[in-house]
Amino acid sequence: MITAALVFGPSKLTITSKIGAVYGYSLLWVVIIAIVFMAVFTAMSTRIGVATNQSLLASVKQKWGKPASVAMGLGVFLVSTSFQAGNSVGVGIAVGELYHTSPVPWIIFFNALGISLLFFRSFYSVLERTMIVLIFVMLFSFITTFFWAAPDPVKIVKGFTTPVIPEGSQGLIIAFVASCFSIVGALYQSYLIQERIRINPALRQAKNDSTTGIIILGVMCAIVIICAAAILNPKGIAVNSATDMARALEPIFGENASTLFLIGLFGAAFSSLIGNASVGGTLLGDALGLGSNFSSKSVRYLVALVMIIGALVAVRFGKLPLELIVFAQSVTIFVVPFIGTAIYMVGNDKEIMGDKVNSPLVKIVAGIGLLVIFGLAIINSKELFFNNPLFK
Repeated sequence: MITAALVFGPSKLTITSKIGAVYGYSLLWVVIIAIVFMAVFTAMSTRIGVATNQSLLASVKQKWGKPASVAMGLGVFLVSTSFQAGNSVGVGIAVGELYHTSPVPWIIFFNALGISLLFFRSFYSVLERTMIVLIFVMLFSFITTFFWAAPDPVKIVKGFTTPVIPEGSQGLIIAFVASCFSIVGALYQSYLIQERIRINPALRQAKNDSTTGIIILGVMCAIVIICAAAILNPKGIAVNSATDMARALEPIFGENASTLFLIGLFGAAFSSLIGNASVGGTLLGDALGLGSNFSSKSVRYLVALVMIIGALVAVRFGKLPLELIVFAQSVTIFVVPFIGTAIYMVGNDKEIMGDKVNSPLVKIVAGIGLLVIFGLAIINSKELFFNNPLFK
Protein backbone atom coordinates (compact mmCIF):
# COMPACT_ATOMS: atom_id res chain seq x y z
CA MET A 1 0.00 0.00 0.00
CA ILE A 2 2.81 2.41 0.90
CA THR A 3 4.66 1.64 -2.32
CA ALA A 4 1.50 2.15 -4.40
CA ALA A 5 0.74 5.44 -2.65
CA LEU A 6 4.22 6.91 -3.09
CA VAL A 7 4.34 5.88 -6.78
CA PHE A 8 0.92 7.39 -7.57
CA GLY A 9 1.82 11.06 -7.25
CA PRO A 10 0.75 14.30 -8.98
CA SER A 11 2.90 13.56 -12.03
CA LYS A 12 1.19 10.17 -12.47
CA LEU A 13 -2.21 11.86 -12.19
CA THR A 14 -1.19 14.37 -14.87
CA ILE A 15 0.20 11.72 -17.24
CA THR A 16 -2.84 9.42 -16.90
CA SER A 17 -5.26 12.34 -17.35
CA LYS A 18 -3.39 13.43 -20.47
CA ILE A 19 -3.34 9.89 -21.94
CA GLY A 20 -7.13 9.63 -21.64
CA ALA A 21 -7.78 13.20 -22.78
CA VAL A 22 -5.67 12.91 -25.93
CA TYR A 23 -5.93 9.21 -26.90
CA GLY A 24 -9.17 8.11 -25.28
CA TYR A 25 -9.37 4.47 -24.19
CA SER A 26 -6.78 3.22 -26.72
CA LEU A 27 -3.76 3.08 -24.37
CA LEU A 28 -5.34 1.20 -21.44
CA TRP A 29 -3.30 -1.90 -22.40
CA VAL A 30 -0.12 -0.04 -21.40
CA VAL A 31 -1.31 -0.07 -17.76
CA ILE A 32 -1.26 -3.90 -17.72
CA ILE A 33 2.28 -4.05 -19.16
CA ALA A 34 3.69 -1.54 -16.65
CA ILE A 35 1.87 -3.10 -13.68
CA VAL A 36 3.06 -6.65 -14.50
CA PHE A 37 6.73 -5.53 -14.48
CA MET A 38 6.19 -3.39 -11.36
CA ALA A 39 4.50 -6.30 -9.54
CA VAL A 40 7.34 -8.71 -10.44
CA PHE A 41 10.11 -6.34 -9.23
CA THR A 42 8.18 -5.31 -6.09
CA ALA A 43 7.57 -8.97 -5.17
CA MET A 44 11.28 -9.70 -5.79
CA SER A 45 12.26 -6.81 -3.52
CA THR A 46 9.83 -8.09 -0.87
CA ARG A 47 11.48 -11.54 -0.96
CA ILE A 48 14.92 -9.93 -0.67
CA GLY A 49 13.75 -8.07 2.44
CA VAL A 50 12.37 -11.27 3.99
CA ALA A 51 15.29 -13.53 3.01
CA THR A 52 18.08 -11.44 4.53
CA ASN A 53 18.82 -9.75 7.84
CA GLN A 54 20.67 -6.96 6.07
CA SER A 55 19.42 -4.12 3.90
CA LEU A 56 19.45 -4.28 0.12
CA LEU A 57 22.28 -1.74 -0.02
CA ALA A 58 24.24 -3.94 2.39
CA SER A 59 23.76 -6.85 -0.05
CA VAL A 60 24.92 -4.58 -2.90
CA LYS A 61 27.98 -3.66 -0.82
CA GLN A 62 28.63 -7.36 -0.17
CA LYS A 63 28.49 -8.21 -3.90
CA TRP A 64 30.09 -5.14 -5.52
CA GLY A 65 31.76 -3.12 -2.75
CA LYS A 66 31.06 0.08 -0.81
CA PRO A 67 31.39 2.53 -3.77
CA ALA A 68 28.47 0.80 -5.51
CA SER A 69 26.19 1.01 -2.45
CA VAL A 70 27.13 4.66 -1.75
CA ALA A 71 26.52 5.62 -5.40
CA MET A 72 23.14 3.90 -5.32
CA GLY A 73 22.01 5.53 -2.06
CA LEU A 74 23.26 8.97 -3.04
CA GLY A 75 21.64 8.67 -6.47
CA VAL A 76 18.24 7.82 -4.98
CA PHE A 77 18.57 10.71 -2.50
CA LEU A 78 19.33 13.18 -5.31
CA VAL A 79 16.43 11.96 -7.45
CA SER A 80 14.00 12.05 -4.50
CA THR A 81 15.11 15.53 -3.45
CA SER A 82 14.92 16.87 -7.01
CA PHE A 83 11.36 15.67 -7.56
CA GLN A 84 10.14 16.56 -4.05
CA ALA A 85 9.23 20.14 -5.03
CA GLY A 86 6.64 18.74 -7.46
CA ASN A 87 4.91 16.87 -4.62
CA SER A 88 4.90 20.03 -2.47
CA VAL A 89 3.43 22.06 -5.32
CA GLY A 90 0.78 19.36 -5.90
CA VAL A 91 -0.35 19.52 -2.26
CA GLY A 92 -0.39 23.33 -2.27
CA ILE A 93 -2.34 23.64 -5.54
CA ALA A 94 -4.88 20.92 -4.66
CA VAL A 95 -5.86 22.55 -1.36
CA GLY A 96 -5.39 26.09 -2.71
CA GLU A 97 -7.82 25.36 -5.56
CA LEU A 98 -10.30 23.85 -3.10
CA TYR A 99 -10.34 26.97 -0.92
CA HIS A 100 -9.45 29.52 -3.66
CA THR A 101 -6.28 30.64 -1.86
CA SER A 102 -2.56 30.84 -2.56
CA PRO A 103 -0.83 27.42 -2.48
CA VAL A 104 2.10 28.74 -0.42
CA PRO A 105 0.55 28.48 3.10
CA TRP A 106 -0.63 24.95 2.32
CA ILE A 107 2.83 23.93 1.07
CA ILE A 108 4.34 25.10 4.38
CA PHE A 109 1.56 23.57 6.51
CA PHE A 110 1.54 20.10 4.96
CA ASN A 111 5.34 19.83 4.88
CA ALA A 112 5.37 20.78 8.57
CA LEU A 113 2.69 18.13 9.17
CA GLY A 114 4.75 15.54 7.25
CA ILE A 115 7.86 16.36 9.28
CA SER A 116 5.89 16.12 12.55
CA LEU A 117 4.82 12.56 11.64
CA LEU A 118 8.51 11.57 11.59
CA PHE A 119 8.83 12.03 15.32
CA PHE A 120 6.11 9.65 16.42
CA ARG A 121 7.69 6.76 18.31
CA SER A 122 6.60 4.25 15.65
CA PHE A 123 6.90 6.24 12.43
CA TYR A 124 6.37 3.13 10.29
CA SER A 125 2.94 2.44 11.83
CA VAL A 126 1.95 6.09 11.35
CA LEU A 127 3.24 6.02 7.76
CA GLU A 128 1.36 2.80 7.00
CA ARG A 129 -1.95 4.07 8.40
CA THR A 130 -1.58 7.45 6.71
CA MET A 131 -0.86 5.85 3.33
CA ILE A 132 -3.78 3.43 3.62
CA VAL A 133 -6.14 6.31 4.44
CA LEU A 134 -4.80 8.32 1.47
CA ILE A 135 -5.14 5.30 -0.85
CA PHE A 136 -8.81 4.96 0.10
CA VAL A 137 -9.33 8.72 -0.30
CA MET A 138 -7.91 8.45 -3.83
CA LEU A 139 -9.93 5.33 -4.65
CA PHE A 140 -13.17 6.93 -3.39
CA SER A 141 -12.44 10.12 -5.33
CA PHE A 142 -11.58 8.44 -8.63
CA ILE A 143 -14.23 5.68 -8.50
CA THR A 144 -16.95 8.25 -7.79
CA THR A 145 -15.67 10.34 -10.72
CA PHE A 146 -15.72 7.13 -12.80
CA PHE A 147 -19.47 6.62 -12.15
CA TRP A 148 -20.17 10.30 -12.87
CA ALA A 149 -18.33 9.95 -16.18
CA ALA A 150 -20.41 6.93 -17.32
CA PRO A 151 -17.70 5.53 -19.63
CA ASP A 152 -18.35 3.17 -22.54
CA PRO A 153 -17.74 -0.44 -21.29
CA VAL A 154 -17.14 -1.78 -24.82
CA LYS A 155 -14.41 0.81 -25.44
CA ILE A 156 -12.86 0.00 -22.04
CA VAL A 157 -12.60 -3.70 -22.90
CA LYS A 158 -11.21 -2.89 -26.35
CA GLY A 159 -8.63 -0.52 -24.79
CA PHE A 160 -7.33 -3.30 -22.54
CA THR A 161 -7.41 -6.11 -25.11
CA THR A 162 -6.42 -4.43 -28.40
CA PRO A 163 -2.90 -2.94 -28.21
CA VAL A 164 -2.48 0.02 -30.56
CA ILE A 165 0.06 2.84 -30.62
CA PRO A 166 -1.68 5.98 -31.92
CA GLU A 167 0.46 8.42 -33.87
CA GLY A 168 2.34 10.78 -31.56
CA SER A 169 1.62 8.74 -28.42
CA GLN A 170 5.11 7.28 -27.94
CA GLY A 171 6.27 10.07 -25.61
CA LEU A 172 3.31 9.61 -23.23
CA ILE A 173 3.67 5.81 -23.31
CA ILE A 174 7.34 6.10 -22.34
CA ALA A 175 6.55 8.64 -19.59
CA PHE A 176 3.79 6.43 -18.17
CA VAL A 177 5.80 3.19 -18.18
CA ALA A 178 8.87 4.93 -16.70
CA SER A 179 6.82 6.42 -13.85
CA CYS A 180 4.50 3.45 -13.17
CA PHE A 181 7.24 0.81 -13.43
CA SER A 182 9.10 2.57 -10.62
CA ILE A 183 12.33 0.75 -9.82
CA VAL A 184 13.05 3.14 -6.93
CA GLY A 185 9.61 2.30 -5.48
CA ALA A 186 10.31 -1.42 -5.90
CA LEU A 187 13.71 -1.01 -4.21
CA TYR A 188 12.10 0.72 -1.23
CA GLN A 189 9.74 -2.23 -0.76
CA SER A 190 12.60 -4.30 0.70
CA TYR A 191 13.16 -1.62 3.36
CA LEU A 192 9.45 -1.39 4.18
CA ILE A 193 9.10 -5.15 4.66
CA GLN A 194 12.17 -5.23 6.89
CA GLU A 195 10.70 -2.39 8.97
CA ARG A 196 7.51 -4.43 9.42
CA ILE A 197 9.57 -7.48 10.45
CA ARG A 198 11.63 -5.37 12.89
CA ILE A 199 8.41 -4.30 14.61
CA ASN A 200 6.86 -7.80 14.47
CA PRO A 201 9.48 -10.57 13.88
CA ALA A 202 6.76 -13.23 13.41
CA LEU A 203 5.95 -11.64 10.03
CA ARG A 204 9.14 -13.12 8.55
CA GLN A 205 7.39 -16.52 8.50
CA ALA A 206 4.06 -15.12 7.28
CA LYS A 207 2.98 -14.62 3.68
CA ASN A 208 4.19 -11.18 2.61
CA ASP A 209 2.15 -10.21 -0.44
CA SER A 210 2.95 -6.98 -2.27
CA THR A 211 0.75 -7.69 -5.29
CA THR A 212 -2.48 -6.23 -3.86
CA GLY A 213 -1.00 -2.74 -3.49
CA ILE A 214 0.44 -2.81 -7.02
CA ILE A 215 -2.93 -3.95 -8.46
CA ILE A 216 -4.54 -0.98 -6.67
CA LEU A 217 -1.91 1.26 -8.30
CA GLY A 218 -2.94 -0.13 -11.71
CA VAL A 219 -6.64 0.29 -10.93
CA MET A 220 -6.15 3.97 -10.03
CA CYS A 221 -4.14 4.61 -13.21
CA ALA A 222 -6.77 2.89 -15.36
CA ILE A 223 -9.69 4.71 -13.71
CA VAL A 224 -8.15 8.15 -14.29
CA ILE A 225 -7.40 7.30 -17.95
CA ILE A 226 -10.99 6.07 -18.40
CA CYS A 227 -12.46 9.19 -16.73
CA ALA A 228 -10.39 11.47 -18.94
CA ALA A 229 -11.31 9.41 -22.02
CA ALA A 230 -15.03 9.65 -21.21
CA ILE A 231 -15.13 13.30 -20.16
CA LEU A 232 -12.32 15.23 -21.84
CA ASN A 233 -11.52 13.34 -25.05
CA PRO A 234 -14.92 13.83 -26.74
CA LYS A 235 -14.76 17.57 -26.03
CA GLY A 236 -11.14 17.93 -27.13
CA ILE A 237 -10.10 19.39 -23.75
CA ALA A 238 -6.32 19.35 -23.31
CA VAL A 239 -4.66 18.50 -19.99
CA ASN A 240 -1.28 19.89 -18.98
CA SER A 241 -1.67 19.43 -15.22
CA ALA A 242 -3.86 17.43 -12.86
CA THR A 243 -5.75 20.61 -11.88
CA ASP A 244 -6.80 21.02 -15.54
CA MET A 245 -8.71 17.76 -15.13
CA ALA A 246 -10.46 19.11 -12.02
CA ARG A 247 -11.35 22.40 -13.77
CA ALA A 248 -12.71 20.50 -16.77
CA LEU A 249 -15.04 18.46 -14.53
CA GLU A 250 -16.75 21.51 -13.01
CA PRO A 251 -18.69 22.85 -16.03
CA ILE A 252 -19.79 19.31 -16.95
CA PHE A 253 -20.71 17.80 -13.59
CA GLY A 254 -20.68 20.78 -11.24
CA GLU A 255 -18.49 21.97 -8.40
CA ASN A 256 -18.81 18.73 -6.41
CA ALA A 257 -17.06 16.70 -9.11
CA SER A 258 -14.22 19.19 -9.31
CA THR A 259 -13.89 19.21 -5.52
CA LEU A 260 -13.86 15.42 -5.37
CA PHE A 261 -11.10 15.17 -7.97
CA LEU A 262 -9.02 17.81 -6.15
CA ILE A 263 -9.34 15.71 -2.97
CA GLY A 264 -7.95 12.80 -4.99
CA LEU A 265 -5.10 15.03 -6.19
CA PHE A 266 -4.36 16.00 -2.59
CA GLY A 267 -4.21 12.31 -1.61
CA ALA A 268 -1.80 11.60 -4.47
CA ALA A 269 0.41 14.60 -3.67
CA PHE A 270 0.55 14.22 0.13
CA SER A 271 1.22 10.46 -0.01
CA SER A 272 4.07 11.05 -2.46
CA LEU A 273 5.38 13.98 -0.42
CA ILE A 274 5.85 11.72 2.63
CA GLY A 275 6.75 8.53 0.74
CA ASN A 276 9.25 10.10 -1.65
CA ALA A 277 11.04 11.85 1.22
CA SER A 278 11.15 8.57 3.18
CA VAL A 279 12.79 6.82 0.23
CA GLY A 280 15.48 9.50 -0.19
CA GLY A 281 16.27 9.80 3.51
CA THR A 282 16.34 6.04 4.19
CA LEU A 283 18.59 5.19 1.24
CA LEU A 284 21.07 7.98 1.98
CA GLY A 285 21.16 7.01 5.66
CA ASP A 286 21.88 3.42 4.70
CA ALA A 287 24.55 4.41 2.16
CA LEU A 288 26.35 6.56 4.74
CA GLY A 289 26.16 3.87 7.45
CA LEU A 290 23.74 5.90 9.60
CA GLY A 291 21.06 3.21 9.71
CA SER A 292 18.35 1.94 7.41
CA ASN A 293 15.26 1.87 9.60
CA PHE A 294 12.90 4.50 10.95
CA SER A 295 14.11 4.05 14.53
CA SER A 296 17.32 5.84 13.53
CA LYS A 297 17.20 9.57 14.32
CA SER A 298 19.68 10.22 11.52
CA VAL A 299 17.32 8.63 8.97
CA ARG A 300 14.40 10.73 10.24
CA TYR A 301 16.48 13.91 9.98
CA LEU A 302 17.46 13.03 6.40
CA VAL A 303 13.79 12.38 5.51
CA ALA A 304 12.95 15.78 7.01
CA LEU A 305 15.78 17.34 4.97
CA VAL A 306 14.22 16.08 1.72
CA MET A 307 10.88 17.63 2.73
CA ILE A 308 12.46 20.95 3.71
CA ILE A 309 14.42 21.24 0.44
CA GLY A 310 11.30 20.38 -1.59
CA ALA A 311 9.19 22.93 0.30
CA LEU A 312 11.80 25.69 -0.10
CA VAL A 313 12.03 25.11 -3.86
CA ALA A 314 8.23 24.97 -4.18
CA VAL A 315 7.71 28.22 -2.23
CA ARG A 316 10.54 30.01 -4.04
CA PHE A 317 9.63 29.02 -7.61
CA GLY A 318 5.99 27.92 -7.32
CA LYS A 319 6.81 24.89 -9.45
CA LEU A 320 9.55 22.37 -10.16
CA PRO A 321 12.18 24.38 -12.09
CA LEU A 322 13.16 23.04 -15.52
CA GLU A 323 16.85 22.86 -14.54
CA LEU A 324 15.94 20.69 -11.53
CA ILE A 325 13.81 18.40 -13.72
CA VAL A 326 16.73 18.01 -16.15
CA PHE A 327 19.13 17.28 -13.28
CA ALA A 328 16.76 14.70 -11.76
CA GLN A 329 16.22 13.05 -15.15
CA SER A 330 19.98 12.95 -15.74
CA VAL A 331 20.61 11.19 -12.41
CA THR A 332 17.62 8.88 -12.97
CA ILE A 333 18.89 7.74 -16.37
CA PHE A 334 22.12 6.47 -14.82
CA VAL A 335 20.81 5.29 -11.42
CA VAL A 336 17.63 3.38 -12.36
CA PRO A 337 19.24 0.75 -14.67
CA PHE A 338 21.89 0.12 -12.00
CA ILE A 339 19.21 -0.30 -9.30
CA GLY A 340 17.16 -2.63 -11.50
CA THR A 341 20.24 -4.73 -12.25
CA ALA A 342 21.19 -4.84 -8.55
CA ILE A 343 17.71 -6.02 -7.48
CA TYR A 344 17.71 -8.65 -10.25
CA MET A 345 21.20 -9.96 -9.43
CA VAL A 346 20.59 -10.10 -5.67
CA GLY A 347 17.24 -11.85 -6.30
CA ASN A 348 19.05 -14.45 -8.42
CA ASP A 349 21.80 -15.06 -5.81
CA LYS A 350 20.96 -18.33 -4.04
CA GLU A 351 23.67 -17.69 -1.42
CA ILE A 352 21.82 -14.54 -0.29
CA MET A 353 18.24 -15.57 -1.05
CA GLY A 354 18.16 -19.25 -0.06
CA ASP A 355 14.77 -20.79 -0.91
CA LYS A 356 13.41 -17.35 -1.86
CA VAL A 357 15.69 -17.10 -4.90
CA ASN A 358 14.00 -16.07 -8.16
CA SER A 359 12.16 -18.87 -9.95
CA PRO A 360 12.90 -19.51 -13.67
CA LEU A 361 9.67 -17.71 -14.68
CA VAL A 362 10.52 -14.65 -12.55
CA LYS A 363 14.03 -14.60 -14.05
CA ILE A 364 12.55 -14.46 -17.55
CA VAL A 365 9.85 -11.85 -16.87
CA ALA A 366 12.17 -9.69 -14.73
CA GLY A 367 14.88 -10.04 -17.38
CA ILE A 368 12.46 -8.62 -19.97
CA GLY A 369 11.59 -5.86 -17.49
CA LEU A 370 15.30 -5.09 -17.15
CA LEU A 371 15.57 -4.76 -20.93
CA VAL A 372 12.63 -2.34 -20.80
CA ILE A 373 14.45 -0.28 -18.14
CA PHE A 374 17.60 -0.06 -20.25
CA GLY A 375 15.55 0.74 -23.34
CA LEU A 376 13.78 3.59 -21.52
CA ALA A 377 17.13 4.88 -20.25
CA ILE A 378 18.55 4.95 -23.79
CA ILE A 379 15.45 6.71 -25.19
CA ASN A 380 15.37 9.22 -22.33
CA SER A 381 19.09 9.97 -22.60
CA LYS A 382 18.66 10.63 -26.31
CA GLU A 383 15.74 12.99 -25.63
CA LEU A 384 17.49 14.68 -22.71
CA PHE A 385 21.02 15.15 -24.04
CA PHE A 386 20.43 15.50 -27.79
CA ASN A 387 16.99 17.12 -28.10
CA ASN A 388 17.03 19.35 -25.03
CA PRO A 389 17.82 23.06 -25.67
CA LEU A 390 19.64 23.26 -22.31
CA PHE A 391 22.37 21.03 -23.76
CA LYS A 392 22.69 22.89 -27.06
